[in-house]
Amino acid sequence: GKKAVAVEVNAETDFVAKNEKFRGYVAQVAEQAMETEAADIDAFLAETWKFDETKTVNEALAGQIAIIGENMNIRRFQQVKEDAGFVASYTHMGGKIVTVVVLEGNDAELAKDIAMQAAAMRPLYLNRDEVPTDRIEKERAVLTEQAENEGLDQNKLPMIVNGRLNKFFEEVCLVDQGFIKENKMKVSKYVESKNSNIVKFVRYEVGEGIEKKEEN
Repeated sequence: GKKAVAVEVNAETDFVAKNEKFRGYVAQVAEQAMETEAADIDAFLAETWKFDETKTVNEALAGQIAIIGENMNIRRFQQVKEDAGFVASYTHMGGKIVTVVVLEGNDAELAKDIAMQAAAMRPLYLNRDEVPTDRIEKERAVLTEQAENEGLDQNKLPMIVNGRLNKFFEEVCLVDQGFIKENKMKVSKYVESKNSNIVKFVRYEVGEGIEKKEEN
């Protein structure tokens, strides 16, 4: 309820990803990541492996690759701590998606619901303040061009574009999304009705952002 970690460990095939040895190894990586003080993945890989102190994390990984017979990679990790609030995690699709949510207060059920929301609805940001300015301007430019191509009234374009930009925020910002259990209510309003506040969330989906090799 006060601490969690998200980790991503990649294998080359789903077959290995479902292997019990692999899953046991991933659990060990998560245990190491829960306790690490490393600031980034390089420092994490260089530190002593807690399950065999004669090796580094990276050397232990090389050993697992030799045992399992397939290339693997510890891609990323993120620790979440909250002394004053509540931390909840949710794992979906057998570990392909994991979310961690930090709430003010100690409402475990609410935290779990928001973690499920983040897993299902794929928010990219907590709120509008987190959306990079260049991302907003790029979206605004696309929406403006679309509206112009539709031949809409030029005087009404700014209002129309702003309305469509709000729809964009409702898709990518967790607090602006419709709550999956009460779709007519935004996440922000639902959380507020429970006298709580979302401090932070983390969402990992295996392989996101990795370019996949295409073969004929």
